[in-house]
Amino acid sequence: MSLYNKFPMTEISGYENQVFEGSTAIREKIESLQAGNLKHVTVIDCYVGVDVQKLFEDVKALNFDTVIFSNECAYSGDELTSRMQEFLTDDRVFGIMNTKKLSDFFIDEKIEEARKTIENANGKVLVIGVGASLITKGDLYIYADIARWEIQLRYRAGMPNWNATNTNDPILSKYKRGFFMEWRICDKHKIENYDNFDFVIDADKPENPIMITYDLFRKSLAKLANQPFRLVPYFDSGVWGGQWMKDVCNLDKSVENYAWAFDGVPEENSLLFKYGETVFETPAINLVFLEPQKLLGEKVYARYGKEFPIRFDFLDTMGGQNLSLQVHPLTEYIQQTFGMHYTQDESYYILDATEDSCVYLGVKNDADKESMIKDLKIAQTGEKPFDTTKYVNKIPAKKHDHFLIPAGTMHCSGADTVVLEISATPYIFTFKLWDWDRLGLDGLPRPVHIEHGEKVINMNNNTDYVNEYLVNHIKPIEKGEHYTEESTGLTNRHSIETRRHTFTDTVVHKTHGSVNMLNLVEGDEVYVESMNGEFEPFIVHYAETFVIPENVKEYKISPTEKSKGQELKTIKAFIR
Repeated sequence: MSLYNKFPMTEISGYENQVFEGSTAIREKIESLQAGNLKHVTVIDCYVGVDVQKLFEDVKALNFDTVIFSNECAYSGDELTSRMQEFLTDDRVFGIMNTKKLSDFFIDEKIEEARKTIENANGKVLVIGVGASLITKGDLYIYADIARWEIQLRYRAGMPNWNATNTNDPILSKYKRGFFMEWRICDKHKIENYDNFDFVIDADKPENPIMITYDLFRKSLAKLANQPFRLVPYFDSGVWGGQWMKDVCNLDKSVENYAWAFDGVPEENSLLFKYGETVFETPAINLVFLEPQKLLGEKVYARYGKEFPIRFDFLDTMGGQNLSLQVHPLTEYIQQTFGMHYTQDESYYILDATEDSCVYLGVKNDADKESMIKDLKIAQTGEKPFDTTKYVNKIPAKKHDHFLIPAGTMHCSGADTVVLEISATPYIFTFKLWDWDRLGLDGLPRPVHIEHGEKVINMNNNTDYVNEYLVNHIKPIEKGEHYTEESTGLTNRHSIETRRHTFTDTVVHKTHGSVNMLNLVEGDEVYVESMNGEFEPFIVHYAETFVIPENVKEYKISPTEKSKGQELKTIKAFIR
């Protein structure tokens, strides 16, 4: 039976009086703060994707004398799209990281008009919606937040982008607009206003909003910056998806397949806090924004800013199909073309495999780039399939193999393989080159980007280079009575170093001046413990990803009673 925990949470006691669950409790708290004021302005500022109308329905029983919807002060429809188009581009998948602020999409005259309305109003005033605090901070400032996975689910259910009418647009289009525009401008707005918040609302479940004080919100995140924690994973199907995660991660057996598990992506995962019987969810990116130095470490923060630079996820093709043949852009290309300052160097750690499992990695020694690109383009027209093995190395893969994939290296996992993908964070920038003549789950051809790919494929990453440097490039680091520590991969272009520990008893770890991300890749479960009792023992089960803030400095991982006597393995990643 799998012990994998799909809903990891951090319990925090003693603050139940700062938690307000449900619309009635939220209304009563707001009403108590309005009491005795001849005029009172309540601001409910919202992240894009929050159901503003439902939130308004929850509080309108307070009988506000004046209500202003901030969305009405912003550009909308075609005009809004036009103002974003420079960064959205005409590509189906890729845009450009924007440099705008949320305020750039609001109309100055309407903002001023709203402010005059507030100035002339009497009694209770409500300002609600995305960017509400651009109009006024008010007497009471509440921020309604939402997890990015929930936003994506709402896109699929028909929700349009902010102030748009694109209900029926493809999910890729909505996601692209969110990723490159909406999430960025709302993140900047949130960062600028954290210290003005009085309360924060978890708006992930519109039928049961939960509000906590900003003081408790900060205390909760500060706690996580000093102890191990897990993110809330989410799982998604794909055309090549497999069956392995159904058993290992306790997933719905009736779903056709699961292709991805996002178990270590602070950019999109969320965090759960439990206060008494109430469970509050917040985007994990809030921790990165508010505790970057303690979480990331000074040197990583200096290099990446308020970005979490490591990502762990699962790719499950067990009983499924090959991934698309792909390549990631070189750093110089992603900077010049998409405005990102680092790229997706990555690696495949094999969690499970069959006798036929393989990884496609790097070009063959005699591969001719011009002929290869020509054949890729012909394959895209449907004239004839791409002969992958003519140009790309097909390498047998077994459990616990580790394949390094520097940017510019052609690659993909084959069928009947489970990959723990360890990579840098800008994961949307994948140039698909060949997709095995498949349609996506939406019935449309999956996007292929040969025109980008041909500009970044590194033909020097050929058979000889792959065999010498990219396949199981394992070096011993240290050996003790009960453990071995190995470096499992590093190339000149990799900023992420990975270490594997194989052990039967306690192992002491250091953070190496960087946030650590780990996964238990062998064994039932382990304890993660403080060296000096600063946090409670933290239990991790097989295949669970967990984070150790750099501020912890040193920690130990030990077998539990259940796993005593087992050979255990962890894989750890940190910024070198």
